[in-house]
Amino acid sequence: MKEMINSNETSQSQVSEFILMGITNRPELQGFLFVVFLLNYMATALGNLGLIILTSVDPHLQTPMYFFLRHLAFVDFGSSMAIGPKMLVNFIEEKNIISYHGCAVQLFFVGIFFDSELFILSTMAYDRYVAICKPLLYMLIMSDRVCWLLVAISYLNSIMVSLVVAIKLFNSSFCVSNIIRHFYCDSLPLLSIACSDTSETELIIMIFASINLVSSLMIVLVSYMLILVAVLRMNSAEGRHKAFSTCGSHLTVVVVFYGTLLFMYLQPQSSHSFDTDKLASVFYTLVIPMLNPLIYSLRNKEVKGALGRLFKKVM
Repeated sequence: MKEMINSNETSQSQVSEFILMGITNRPELQGFLFVVFLLNYMATALGNLGLIILTSVDPHLQTPMYFFLRHLAFVDFGSSMAIGPKMLVNFIEEKNIISYHGCAVQLFFVGIFFDSELFILSTMAYDRYVAICKPLLYMLIMSDRVCWLLVAISYLNSIMVSLVVAIKLFNSSFCVSNIIRHFYCDSLPLLSIACSDTSETELIIMIFASINLVSSLMIVLVSYMLILVAVLRMNSAEGRHKAFSTCGSHLTVVVVFYGTLLFMYLQPQSSHSFDTDKLASVFYTLVIPMLNPLIYSLRNKEVKGALGRLFKKVM
């Protein structure tokens, strides 16, 4: 078991650094998990960077759908960069120390990328709704200006929410413990070790989380309900198959991502634990960003075609 430092219980008025406890404290698993998550980190970085490059250079992928996919790959890559390196250090260092300000910066950027993913996924659902239900007006409705506006709103909202949460949280006092029972700086583990009144901060986090999750999920659900109605009204089986195929990759990503979040947030309070939350966090911060490029590559004929054309040019 990793050594617990004496600063666990401190007499300081405010800590200057934190210790991240990581995914597990079992020494026999550290080497194996280091290899697993190093491969995960490399696959996530290469997969999402590859998707960003491919959707930027291939002329056949210059559509609103792949514009949003490029930004989804960007936030997945950013999330991996914000969490992965520090988490890997935890497997090889006896004490994984992160500075007070470093923890605040990590919390800020993880929040930006997480919230951005919510809204980009919901924007992609709206894009699929317009493509299937209003095909003749698609390029007019989803113009370049509209696409950039939707993405800008996603980023600006995420920056505002993350900044407010980080400022409120790090205005709290951490004078009892500096040990974070997590593998990165997250709001709930930090709240659990604060020694000042955090009721206002907790309320702000709950309001923002509820608004962002519910609003983005409602956009996804309404978009796909309207898509389903439109598809069922189609007379051609080929048309129905084509409509479903354009949504298949995005729907798979949405089900996995929101399913994990709902599992985490809707479970009874009595069964909530840091270990359960940690496991869910591993899935939506590390596993899903790795899976997204694979899902869009394996289930999407246009992406596979673009990969084929790129390989031919390289060879």
